[in-house]
Amino acid sequence: MNLKDQFIEYFVSKGHKQIPSAPIVPENDPSVLFNTAGMQPLIPYLMGQPHPYGKRLCDYQKCVRLTDLESIGDKTHHTFFEMLGNWSLGDYFKKESIGYSFEFLTSILKIPVNKLAVTVYEGDDKIPRDEVSASTWASLGIPKERIAYLGKEDNFWIPGNKGPCGSDTEIFYWRSDEEVPEKFQPEDDRWVEIWNNVFMEFYQDAEGNVTELKQKNVDTGMGLERVVAVLENVNDNYLTSIWKNLREKLETISHKTYEGNEEAMRILMDHVRTSVFIASDPAGIKPSNTDQGYILRRLIRRAIRYARKLEMDIHSNFLEELALVVIEEYQDYYHELKENKEVVLEVLKQEQIKFSRTLEKGLKVFEKVAQNSNYIDGETAFHLYDTYGFPIELTKEEATLRNMQVDEEGFKIHFQNHQEKSRTASAGKFKGGLSGNSEIETKYHTATHLLNAALKKVIGPSVHQLGSNITEERLRFDFPCDHKLTDEEKQKVEDLVNEWIKEAIPVTKEIMSKEEALKSGAECMFIDKYPNEVTVYKIGDISKELCGGPHVNNTKEIGHFKIKKEESSSAGVRRIKGIIE
Repeated sequence: MNLKDQFIEYFVSKGHKQIPSAPIVPENDPSVLFNTAGMQPLIPYLMGQPHPYGKRLCDYQKCVRLTDLESIGDKTHHTFFEMLGNWSLGDYFKKESIGYSFEFLTSILKIPVNKLAVTVYEGDDKIPRDEVSASTWASLGIPKERIAYLGKEDNFWIPGNKGPCGSDTEIFYWRSDEEVPEKFQPEDDRWVEIWNNVFMEFYQDAEGNVTELKQKNVDTGMGLERVVAVLENVNDNYLTSIWKNLREKLETISHKTYEGNEEAMRILMDHVRTSVFIASDPAGIKPSNTDQGYILRRLIRRAIRYARKLEMDIHSNFLEELALVVIEEYQDYYHELKENKEVVLEVLKQEQIKFSRTLEKGLKVFEKVAQNSNYIDGETAFHLYDTYGFPIELTKEEATLRNMQVDEEGFKIHFQNHQEKSRTASAGKFKGGLSGNSEIETKYHTATHLLNAALKKVIGPSVHQLGSNITEERLRFDFPCDHKLTDEEKQKVEDLVNEWIKEAIPVTKEIMSKEEALKSGAECMFIDKYPNEVTVYKIGDISKELCGGPHVNNTKEIGHFKIKKEESSSAGVRRIKGIIE
């Protein structure tokens, strides 16, 4: 049985409810580009908001992390990975959590106890040493020589400098054919962390004061790829069954073996898999030069570059062939891969066409400069970016291959000057004042505010924006709601929005302090993410929200609004997709 299935089956048998994997692009947190951990989408519930599935939860979560991008190509790092997690929201705590982890590892996965070791929190002047976890591990058969006490840097979790926090206990596996040492030395890299149980029992404020939480939570995370490598007894994650089909397909179409080409093949496989998941996400990410689109573009282009290194024909349909293997492998667990298959293939195809056209030309620039110098100046680096679509990271990689240096600071100056010119050129084009927003997108921004207000009237005052996404084709709006909207409710919402549009209500904006804005009753998501001075948009007496804009001057400019689809986004969250006709 697949490890994901084993994990879910076990925790469901312990009274947990399986929750669906959240999208890769966060819907409720604009502070990050991607979901980087299984707990990230659950933060509101860890803070005390009741979860519609109850107090015991489990899932497998799609994650993307880019902090280790430079390490991709080694045996253990991935940009996309799956995190297995179980949670207690004010229900069980340390003893039960540790007991579940131990039983799953030793009874279900059959990992020998003598290959396990753990770390626990050693305590400080504010939070005591975690003797409960240590004694629980000892009672389960972990010898005291295999229980290490570590400090805040290793065994304590807090999101930033304030918030719910607490100690954690990490579980390690002896990943070596050598004899297991009697004493656990955490710095010995043959001990590999496989599971982390975080116990949130305190709250730390910005001044560092610590108080006990009323709701004590458990948050655990287990990296699927790493654990599968442990179970299959290999020290290279890319040699596990997870990668088998993709690896064999790559060997076939490249006419090369994995052995001897490990780095290039790992990077190519990793980047294709991550690109498939980003491109299939409901957020509709397309390659671009900003935010998630920039990451997608960079990953696809980096994959193409390493295909070239493997002497593959970069004009062939190799990306499509590899993507189809990924889709086939994961579509039973993540249905968006099947639903958005054609979208994914088209995204890869178009980006491949764009980049392969200019790659050879851009590389000739390197050759020309390399003949006379070992230095790429800022102007040349920006020319490679602006004309040939080379991200600065790709320029640095190519320069390293040729023992050349890159003037990164000079590149940044040219890049910033380019951005400033773009902003100036577009300042008068769109009335909202933000470059990159077309006239239709400006209308959608204002329509989103009206939709929010209409939902409050029809569904109730608890409705608020949990996430939104606007393109030139439609708006998408997520909001908390415990039921599927009836046809009557949808019609009422649509009619209200169109009634307000017909009333030709002026849209005004005012700049004020964040404190003043909140006192005035302005609605806002993620208030901590806003600067001290904010912009408040007001639509008559109907809507008042903090927003970066842009917006129309009068609601009559919007046109006719129509709800195209209303569906579930995740547990307790509904999603509306609407268009302007």
